[in-house]
Amino acid sequence: MKAVVLTAPGGPENLVLQDIAIPDIKEDEILVKVKAISINPVEAFIRSNETFLRMILQLDKNDDKPYILGWDISGVVEQTGKGVTRFRKGDEVFGMVKFIGHGKAYAEYVASPESHLALKPKNISHKAAAAATLAALTAWQALVHHARIKAGEKVLIHSAAGGVGHYAVQIAKHFGAYVIGTSNASKKDFILSLGADEHIDYSTQRFEELVKDADIVIDSIRDVGHIERSLKAVKWAGRLISLSAFPDERIYRDALMSRKFLYRMEVASDQEDMEAIASLLEKGQLRSHVSKTFRFDELPKAHRHIETGHTQGKIVVKMD
Repeated sequence: MKAVVLTAPGGPENLVLQDIAIPDIKEDEILVKVKAISINPVEAFIRSNETFLRMILQLDKNDDKPYILGWDISGVVEQTGKGVTRFRKGDEVFGMVKFIGHGKAYAEYVASPESHLALKPKNISHKAAAAATLAALTAWQALVHHARIKAGEKVLIHSAAGGVGHYAVQIAKHFGAYVIGTSNASKKDFILSLGADEHIDYSTQRFEELVKDADIVIDSIRDVGHIERSLKAVKWAGRLISLSAFPDERIYRDALMSRKFLYRMEVASDQEDMEAIASLLEKGQLRSHVSKTFRFDELPKAHRHIETGHTQGKIVVKMD
């Protein structure tokens, strides 16, 4: 099969198309013939950083190459392990495979645990399904499991036009929240079209001066200073969910002293959550905005695009 292999940590040019063996599957796994892959900023980050590459792929010194990035797939079941009961050959499935771990999604065939997949809704494309995996799961788990969102709450979502952000806006509205999204001015109309009630232009406005009573803040900015600013926007007993930055003890202490709850979360593969997302997609209550599509042999180009930090919605790689 064809796979895009990371030959060494470094630039996108180190992502090379190669022929490798189709993976074997375990009793609880499914072999998926991949139709579409979603690309996330974390993949570009670990591609160029060996320490984080080994940590997030959970590699040890004895791990054999090839190193294959990626976790987000949509495709068709090709083969099932003896212990698999929920899927059969020919089913269309999607999910985030083995995150945190070595998902090996940049390939024509992917071996996935049964528990990491859900049936793809018939009314959406493989592109839309692949997009709604890591990013949509992050938004869902941040709002539902960590923030425990309730109807009528005020939710501030940073980078609301991005991968996680554009799903978070829609999910928060689904639960009946009042949503404020931040971005630059050029993405205001897009964010409001997702259902947001207000928009803040971060390039000309300081959000913490405009919002001081948020029940929930979803902060995907990889900057500890931004977390401190976000805390100022949280009300007493409110919740701040950090998706990228790692707050230090002082910031946690400040949050506690002001009676605010601060969480640093990591997304996790979860079938029940994927099925909840599939249900929203099927009902049209959640949609994927795919702003750019690349061919499989253009995967390095997709990495260069995601590294700009200006992606609206998601970018997807199609296998055929």
